Amino acid sequence: MDSSGGTNPLRDPESCDETPLNPGAGESVIGTTDLHHAPTTILGASEGDYAPIKTFEDAKYVCRVESIKLWVIAGPIAFNILCNYGVNSFTNIFVGHIGNVELSAVAISLSVIANFSFGFLFGMGSALETLCGQAYGAGQLSMLGVYMQRSWIILTGACFAILPLYVYAAPILKFLGQRDDIADLAGKFTLQVIPQMFSLAINFPTQKFLQAQSKVNVLAWIGFVALLNHLLLLYLFIGVFRWGLAGAAAAYDLSAWGISVAQVVYVVGWCQDGWKGLSWLAFKDLWEFVKLSVASAVMLCLEIWYFMTIIVLTGHLDDPVIAVGSLSICMNINGWEGMLFIGINAAISVRISNELGSRHPRAAKYSVVVTVIESFIIGLFFAVLILATKDDFAIIFTSDGKMRRAVAKLAYLLGITMLLNSVQPVISGVAVGGGWQALVAYINLFCYYVVGLPLGFLLGYKTNLRVQGIWLGMIFGTLLQTIILIIIIYKTNWNKEVRV
Repeated sequence: MDSSGGTNPLRDPESCDETPLNPGAGESVIGTTDLHHAPTTILGASEGDYAPIKTFEDAKYVCRVESIKLWVIAGPIAFNILCNYGVNSFTNIFVGHIGNVELSAVAISLSVIANFSFGFLFGMGSALETLCGQAYGAGQLSMLGVYMQRSWIILTGACFAILPLYVYAAPILKFLGQRDDIADLAGKFTLQVIPQMFSLAINFPTQKFLQAQSKVNVLAWIGFVALLNHLLLLYLFIGVFRWGLAGAAAAYDLSAWGISVAQVVYVVGWCQDGWKGLSWLAFKDLWEFVKLSVASAVMLCLEIWYFMTIIVLTGHLDDPVIAVGSLSICMNINGWEGMLFIGINAAISVRISNELGSRHPRAAKYSVVVTVIESFIIGLFFAVLILATKDDFAIIFTSDGKMRRAVAKLAYLLGITMLLNSVQPVISGVAVGGGWQALVAYINLFCYYVVGLPLGFLLGYKTNLRVQGIWLGMIFGTLLQTIILIIIIYKTNWNKEVRV
């Protein structure tokens, strides 16, 4: 067994008559692929694999080339995701100026219920990063549209499975210990954003389809226009029409569906290589696809739900309005940085899957090294910025002095989290690109729920640390998971990865 958890026997790639996309899921694309052998000199982006780095000049060249490759993909993806997250964040900002209870209710709804569905559907859609990325790297473009349609079917079914969570949000939140007035208001808002959940079943597969082909500039433009439209809708529905939370929900739903429809229109109209029309092949091998999708979902959900749990635990503390509100502001700021690194996560996943599909082991390895270093530098910058403005940045969300002081007390934990989150999404992206989702799911389960969550509970409820204690436990779990994944990636034999 290799370090990624694969169990298939090694094969000579030149003797293969099919290109496997994910050994664990049993998926393959029939056809032959031209193989590119490693040259004896450092080569450019389209000339094959790299030769071994022997000099400092070689290292600088690889760093420059890989940085360009990464940011050509990551820049537009990150911008698109930041715009999509802005739809969420600006909804919180507008509601926050209505009142503290409304802010807490919407924060609970979006951070717990909507985040639950977002994590599960995003994780299921991430299976396409492995399949479409490796298919594109192997030159099997005709399968991209089939995979996307298959994912539409599976994610729509998942939405119906998640629907009861939205319908019974209020009693669920009360069962989890939220104050009745906050839970009731959050439950009402959650019912109103059900259409947004179904939009994700179209959005995520279409997004991964485009990302795998590095057609990411259109995603950036769609996200930017959607964000501007959302701001206008929020202003009209809340500021002008005075519809309150109902207006916020309406704007949220319309903006989400606008993004999904625009992406589908672009795919159908301008992606003729990957999109060959609706196909009955989308219904073939659904179960194998479901297994990979669920593995991807579990891997990513264990990460997303882990931080969602902080909000739930905080709701049990004294003065939950201030506790939940201050923490939600910090999570919102952390989310802005997190969206940048989700963009990098998607980009490194595309890079790894493309290079493995093209049989370029050194390119895959060097891409990981360059991306981790650059991401850490970016995370360090944001951590320092937060600590330097700890007494002031909360004014964006609230004018309440007590809330702002509570946020300032959490700033140092926010800085640490932002630093950790600069590396962790990158190595998760490597796992997705390599098809190691099941292995990472087990690691996440142990680090987050066996170690981090119990430790956070003890520090939060059995000491005077309260919110800080809950968050510290979570940070320790994230740190442990990051260290384990770094060790696994360090020990990975990339030559074996391109053959399995």
